[in-house]
Amino acid sequence: MKTIDINCDLGEGAGNDELIMPYISSANIACGYHAGDEGTMKQTVELCKKYSVAVGAHPSFPDRENFGRTDMLLHPGEIYEMIVKQINSLEKNATENDVSIHHIKPHGALYNMAARDKMLAPFVALAIMDTNSKYILYGLSGSYLIKEGKSLGLKTASEVFADRTYKDDGSLTSRHKPGALIEDTDKAVAQVLQMIREGTITSVTGKKIPIVAETICIHGDGEHAVEFAKAIHQALKENNIAIKARS
Repeated sequence: MKTIDINCDLGEGAGNDELIMPYISSANIACGYHAGDEGTMKQTVELCKKYSVAVGAHPSFPDRENFGRTDMLLHPGEIYEMIVKQINSLEKNATENDVSIHHIKPHGALYNMAARDKMLAPFVALAIMDTNSKYILYGLSGSYLIKEGKSLGLKTASEVFADRTYKDDGSLTSRHKPGALIEDTDKAVAQVLQMIREGTITSVTGKKIPIVAETICIHGDGEHAVEFAKAIHQALKENNIAIKARS
């Protein structure tokens, strides 16, 4: 039986976290820099424990105004330190709830910059390695971040997206471009099944490109997040694909 992880960005104030929890296997919890605070971290960790969902940190640039989705040109040392601080913050909440951190997934602009910038990617991966070498690094399939994580000896999970479109080079279509987001449930389900079954994604120009799909992301702040999560969960069950966090 094929197995896939479904992850979702949560603790970001969308108000639908508990509605999504039954349909996912991993949660990426905002650590206060782009969204959330100590209270929301605690609440989300508790929900993960209740629904047996793996807990992950979702570190970001310090950019609440733009929800962490604007590139910031910081010194790599600063980026390293801010990632460590955010992971430590979630670790504290997890420890208080007798829960272990499972993975780390950078958020927004930090995620995309680390995916494409071979000079930045090592610092992001190293921040995770130095915090705890057992944490799994979630990163864009085929990205520099995944390559750097592997070279350091980290476990990695190559991530693909249920609710985003792709360019011909395997990168995500910019949110500033038309058609960046998938709004139709059937299209999201079809894209997920293609990625898992075929190991390919169809780009915005209609080109099929190879990808490695080890974890599927659904954005918790998306308009159709709960609907997508339910539909994808059901489609995977119907296709004999087990949903389980990476190990």
